[in-house]
Amino acid sequence: MDFNLTEEHLMIQQAARDFAQNELLPGVIERDEKQIFPTEQVKKMGELGFMGMMVDPKYGGSGLDAISYVIAMEEISKIDASASVVMSVNNSLVCWGLQEYGTEEQKQKYLPGLASGEIHGAFCLSEPEAGSDATSQKTTAVDMGDHYLVNGTKNWITNGNTASVYLVIAQTHPELKHKGINALIMTKDMPGFAVGPKEQKMGIRGSDTHSLMFTDVKVPKENRIGEDGFGFKFAMKTLAGGRIGIASQALGIASGAYELALKYSKERKAFGTEICNHQAIAFKLADMAVNIEAARHLCMKAAWDKDQHKNYDVSGAMAKLFASQVAMDTSVEAVQIHGGNGYVKEYHVERLMRDAKITQIYEGTSEIQKIVISRAVIAG
Repeated sequence: MDFNLTEEHLMIQQAARDFAQNELLPGVIERDEKQIFPTEQVKKMGELGFMGMMVDPKYGGSGLDAISYVIAMEEISKIDASASVVMSVNNSLVCWGLQEYGTEEQKQKYLPGLASGEIHGAFCLSEPEAGSDATSQKTTAVDMGDHYLVNGTKNWITNGNTASVYLVIAQTHPELKHKGINALIMTKDMPGFAVGPKEQKMGIRGSDTHSLMFTDVKVPKENRIGEDGFGFKFAMKTLAGGRIGIASQALGIASGAYELALKYSKERKAFGTEICNHQAIAFKLADMAVNIEAARHLCMKAAWDKDQHKNYDVSGAMAKLFASQVAMDTSVEAVQIHGGNGYVKEYHVERLMRDAKITQIYEGTSEIQKIVISRAVIAG
C-alpha cells in the first residue's frame, strides 16, 4: 500500500493548481455574480489536456488514470466549481461513456474534439418527472427503421447551451420499462432540437444549465450507443464514474474553503491574538482537516478501483456521499470562521458554500448514494 503520489501525479497537481490560481481566480467573483460561462478558461483547460484526461491518446486524449483526474478536479474546484463541473461532465460522462461503449466510428467522430476542448458535451438523463427515479423516462425515441424520432424534455442539463454533443437517454420500448431505454448521440443542429432559458441557480452560477426540448428530432440509427435497450445500463455505468468526478469536486470545494479559513484565522486577531489560537476556532480547523483527509482517501480509493478495473459502484457512491457532506460542512464553518467577512463576496467562502450544496444533489442525490451503499452492504 503506497499513499505517495507519483512524479507524474505531482506534476499534474501543480499544473492544475497553477491554472486555477492564474486563470480561474481572476474574474471568478464576477462570473459567479453575472452567471458568465468561463468560455476562455474552458478552452485553456482543453489545451492543457484537462477536458479529456482519461481518453486514449489515439483519440486525442491525455491517456491518464482516474487518480490524475481526481487530483486535477480537486485543484480546479478549490477555485471555481463552475469550471470544474464542465470538466467533470466532459470527462466522466461524455468522453468516458463514448470511449467505453461507443462504436469505433462514434469514437473517431466525436472524441478528438471533446478531448481537446474544441467542443464539449452534455449528458441528458434528468427530466421534470425523472430525477432520482431515472427509470421513469418520458422522452421517447420511436424506432422508425433507419432512424429514431425523439420527443420530450430534459431538465438541469450542464453545458445545456454551450455543448455540441449531447448523450440523450430516451424510452423506445415502454413495455420493457428500463430495459427498453436507449442512449442516443444528438447534436444541437438537428431540426427540432431547442434549448430553453438558462436556469437561475444558487450556486455554480457560471455553469451553463438549461432545459432541452425535442420535437420530432430525427436521430440516425448509427447514433445509438450499444445494443437496443442498453441505454439505462449505459446511464448507470456512466454515472458511477461521474460520481467520482463530483466527489472530487466536493473535495476541492471543501479544501478550498479550508485553506481560506486557515489563512484568515492566522491573520485575523481577536482578544489580543490570532483567532487560530482560540480553541473554538482551532477545533473547527482540526475537524475540517480530518474530514477533508478522509474524503480525499475515499475519492482516491474509488479512482484506484476504477484504474484497477474493479467494481467502483459502491466506492464511488461512498466518496460522493461523504465528500459532498464534507464540502457542505466545511464551507459553512469557513464562513463562520470569517465572521461578518464570510458573508462578503470578496472573501470567496460564501460562494464556495453556495457551490457546495449542489454536490449533494446532482449525479445522484445523497439519498440515492445511501440506497446504492445499503443494498451492497445488505447483499454482502
